[in-house]
Amino acid sequence: MAKNLVIKVTAGADAPERCSQAFTVAAVAVASGVDVSLWLTGESAWFALPGRAAEFELPHAAPLPDLIESILAGGRVTLCTQCAARRDITEKDVIEGVRIAGAQVFVQESLADDTQALVY
Repeated sequence: MAKNLVIKVTAGADAPERCSQAFTVAAVAVASGVDVSLWLTGESAWFALPGRAAEFELPHAAPLPDLIESILAGGRVTLCTQCAARRDITEKDVIEGVRIAGAQVFVQESLADDTQALVY
């Protein structure tokens, strides 16, 4: 089993089931002791902002704010640099603990030894 998990979520409210699956898998992996790096890209970029996750609703799914909190407690959450720029999001705007980084960091993390990468 991979000891590291890199998850890129491209979906937000536009594809709620796919979005929720990514956050759920990341949270479960963190709870299982896996080193998790969750990347927010595309429409999921909005969830890097305070309060935005609370607006997300999906029946029979864990609340997104709770999932983000658990991921941040034991893993990393990164907002894509280009996705942030396209939405005028800066480091001062994001939830505490969320970093902004680009493709080079994503590739580096994804290709590390004992790492599995997933894209939702």
